[in-house]
Amino acid sequence: MWKFDLHVGHRADVIVITEQTNHGGTIAEYFTSHGFEATCTSCLRDGLRRLSATAPNLLILDLKVGQQEGYEALRFVRSKSMAPVIIITDPGADEIDRVMGLELGADDCVAGTVGLRELVARARAVLRRRMSASSRSDRGRRRGWYHFHGWVLNHRGRSLTSPAGTPVRLSKGEFALLSAFVDAPGEPLSREKLLQATRMHEDIFDRSVDVQILRLRRKLEEDPCSPALIRTARGVGYVFTAHVEHVPRPARAIAVGPTAESGSRLSAGLPS
Repeated sequence: MWKFDLHVGHRADVIVITEQTNHGGTIAEYFTSHGFEATCTSCLRDGLRRLSATAPNLLILDLKVGQQEGYEALRFVRSKSMAPVIIITDPGADEIDRVMGLELGADDCVAGTVGLRELVARARAVLRRRMSASSRSDRGRRRGWYHFHGWVLNHRGRSLTSPAGTPVRLSKGEFALLSAFVDAPGEPLSREKLLQATRMHEDIFDRSVDVQILRLRRKLEEDPCSPALIRTARGVGYVFTAHVEHVPRPARAIAVGPTAESGSRLSAGLPS
């Protein structure tokens, strides 16, 4: 799940991929001078590696990096990340080229002659739209409960209750991971997506996603060594296999456990 919050002090991370090093550097410098953290690369593979490693808030892809190669890159980006993408087409590109880019998953499409001021304005507009959609989704989840395999996750109360009715304490990072899983059951989620889902929680940077998954498995799985709910998707990441039911109100009274708190100690006895 892509997540971005324009809170005070946050600078959106932007990656610019273009074969025109000088032009790409100019774009990155202009974005940086207007409140972004922007980097540029002229190597498509390097740009895609950075995308997986850093989970940026926005990707600017210059399709003049070989038209067909650029489209393939866009397909790859969309298969691995939900980060918004603005594509820059060749000044001579026709309507079909622009439509193809948008249908392949680009959030916006501009001609190579676009001015830097307009490009920044379009970037901010794309981020605002994504923020608005993410906020509406978050509010919807907070108003409801998720039932899966006998468990009950209460978003509003930030609590988890076991099939036996026992409250289970979660750290903020664990709560964010479980929320990402129940929001996309059956969908393989990459480590990059899970990092994005938890990037607002400090402890995710102190431990790898894999360690957080292990600790969450210890709380949910009957046999953490042979997990049935959170399975490893080879070459991708993880997938939540349980059937999930979202309800606006619980069908019966349920025990409400303590809220997830930053720095809380995990029930497995490991330090948070």
